[in-house]
Amino acid sequence: MRILHTSDWHLGRQLHRTPLLKEQHAFLEHLLETVRRESVEAVAVAGDVFDRAIPPLDAIDLFNWVLGELADLQVPLVMISGNHDSPRRLGVNARLIERAGIHLRTGVEDCARPAVLNDEHGPVAFYGLPYLEPGLVQAHFRAEKPSHHAVLSAAMDQVRADLAARPGGTRSVVLAHAFVTGADTSESERDITAGGVPSVSASVFAGADYVALGHLHRCQQVSERIRYSGSPLAYSFSEADHPKAMWLIDLDAHSRLTARKLLCPVPRHMRQLTGALNDLLIRPEYLEYEECWLHITLTDHDRPHMAMERLRQRFPHALKLSFSQEQHTNDESYRTRINGRTDHDITLGFLHHVTGAPATGPEQDLLQEGLESVRTEAAAREAS
Repeated sequence: MRILHTSDWHLGRQLHRTPLLKEQHAFLEHLLETVRRESVEAVAVAGDVFDRAIPPLDAIDLFNWVLGELADLQVPLVMISGNHDSPRRLGVNARLIERAGIHLRTGVEDCARPAVLNDEHGPVAFYGLPYLEPGLVQAHFRAEKPSHHAVLSAAMDQVRADLAARPGGTRSVVLAHAFVTGADTSESERDITAGGVPSVSASVFAGADYVALGHLHRCQQVSERIRYSGSPLAYSFSEADHPKAMWLIDLDAHSRLTARKLLCPVPRHMRQLTGALNDLLIRPEYLEYEECWLHITLTDHDRPHMAMERLRQRFPHALKLSFSQEQHTNDESYRTRINGRTDHDITLGFLHHVTGAPATGPEQDLLQEGLESVRTEAAAREAS
């Protein structure tokens, strides 16, 4: 079976307040053309379809359009919800549209209910594990503790049990939205830290013939059978040099796997420039950047008057402006200093700053419990 693996569309997302719906539409046109050109037999979308729980109407229209196009092509689609999606909203009418070959898996009750698709070699069971917020699903899975590893392990136990009961030779594909240990992150992913450690071991997915992952925005390979497709567009300047792609996966009759990385079109290059304002405005070596999305850092000693307005006369797609002379005394902006730190680390640092002493063990535990409680309540509100 030939499978096209994609994820993290984030329909409705903006890049520094610049709408990206036109670029997202162009990607979906590319996806449909790939389905036709490569004779794709199933499309797997591993979560974060929308950028927020209540997406704008134009993003919903784009979503409905691509579902209709895939249904017209009679190519099945298997899709899960991610941490940005509202499971209940994304999954509305799921049972009805399944008749058109659109298989949505957004609830914990469906983790072990595969979409079974057939090719000339027999059945392939597609299991959809949506983003599982540990505090909300621990009881359902009877997991030992509210951690990503515990709940995903319990979900995969259900998957393996269901697969074992199916006819011999049934191949399996698992879609999941998670942070797997050893993979590389970007700045544009939302922190999913809960229960202390946000990542899970790749061994959790043992037994699956292919694991189509979502959440991390860099296209990458965790192992031969476990891969992230990444986002189809760059959603932060940290992704400026990341090639955006989808995976074309072939599973033969004996579950042997071949994979091909298919690059996505680049609607507009993303670059970072540093220099003095006048140099950037007049020097010819910057000509190639005039049509790029730009993050510009000015090195002028004093902040120039109307700097962004003047820069946009030459660089109309400049999106972000920084000033190197106004950085923190240790040459790091606040965003830079907290980049890569968990919410727990940040709150511990704030407590230390205010009290002048590091948090005790019980204080660290209380802060962690409070953060998890807030996260769980927020996730419950989005899911409702």
